[in-house]
Amino acid sequence: MKTDKKFGLIGGVLGHSFSPQIHNFLGGYEYKLCELKKTELEDFFKSCPLSGFNVTIPYKEEVIKYLDKISDRAKRIGSINTVIKCDDGSFYGDNTDYAGFSALLGEGLGRGEKALILGSGGSSKTVRAVLEDRGYKAVVISRSGDDNYDNISRHYNAEIIVNTTPVGMYPNNCQAVISLENFKNCRLVLDLIYNPIKTALILEAERLQIECRGGLLMLCEQARAASELFTGEKIEGTRSYEIKDALEKRMKNIVLIGMPGSGKSSIGQRLAELLGREFADTDKLFEEKYKISAGEMIEKKGAGAFREAESEILSEVCKKSGLVIATGGGIVTVDKNRDIIRQNSSVVFTDRALSELATDGRPLSAAYGVQKLYSERIDNYLSWSDYKVSVQGVDKTAEDILNTLGLGEKT
Repeated sequence: MKTDKKFGLIGGVLGHSFSPQIHNFLGGYEYKLCELKKTELEDFFKSCPLSGFNVTIPYKEEVIKYLDKISDRAKRIGSINTVIKCDDGSFYGDNTDYAGFSALLGEGLGRGEKALILGSGGSSKTVRAVLEDRGYKAVVISRSGDDNYDNISRHYNAEIIVNTTPVGMYPNNCQAVISLENFKNCRLVLDLIYNPIKTALILEAERLQIECRGGLLMLCEQARAASELFTGEKIEGTRSYEIKDALEKRMKNIVLIGMPGSGKSSIGQRLAELLGREFADTDKLFEEKYKISAGEMIEKKGAGAFREAESEILSEVCKKSGLVIATGGGIVTVDKNRDIIRQNSSVVFTDRALSELATDGRPLSAAYGVQKLYSERIDNYLSWSDYKVSVQGVDKTAEDILNTLGLGEKT
């Protein structure tokens, strides 16, 4: 669908957005990000350069006053995420988030289940409408309403929890608005955040073996519905699922974990070359920042000081998307690193025969022996990783990882 019309996304902070990539999949039109302050909204509508645009935090309710007409569904919900500039210069608003969240919810659970909605903004209103239309008992938790985070304990019996707040969104990764520990009846957790792919809330749900999904499918489905409004052309619903899978492959980091000397750096560099991606080595990033090698810091200041510094490096690099990242062998000795590496990545354990592991320049391997380190770490290498690949030379191992991840072609 080729068109000269231009579309885009307006919002407060948009550095985290995947919307341009999604619309690139959907159609042959220009789609750009427009970060706006609240004071700039009126002027934007007066001289709007776009034929249509999506709306995100914090303007889904604010834009209503600038619209000439809105759909019945959007009027009922009280939230707008798609705007069309009509030929006469007037603006029409609609809500395609409804379709997006409906796809994310899927079959859901049984009708009549209690659903807890975290947050009370525009997205919360859409989520509530979908849930109530499906027959769920929806309760909205806000900072200052009758149902708030101070008295949330009276809702520990909720079966569904949906996060509509931006807490945990890039760049404030690994934060969560609540803990799931006391929600013993919870059977489904949904988070509208899609960057990172797995928020702290989703990662906790995984650990507790609760069914959970992040917001990427919702983003793709609402974009598909918006694109139909932009172009007037029908797009098959299956397209959202195809784009979600393709985008996830493209945007996920590939993180390599494994014993010191297992070849993670060489394998990672080769993977990055094959995929045309940026490569990051946490040991090298550490040396660049602290002007000292990991081994030297361990010898001079102890392993604890090094591990804390290493976690900071890891936290920054793993927030990014689409990288190949080689990590230090002891990454798995610090519990908080598990969520850091799993939030936005496919994690691969590079398993190399112990007899082939070098110990030169590796003080812990030399001091304790590779067998002892391996015995202490193997459970975490296995449980933290999504895949295990046996190291059999750099090129062969890189190819095996590509095939394992379904990335045989550049992604």
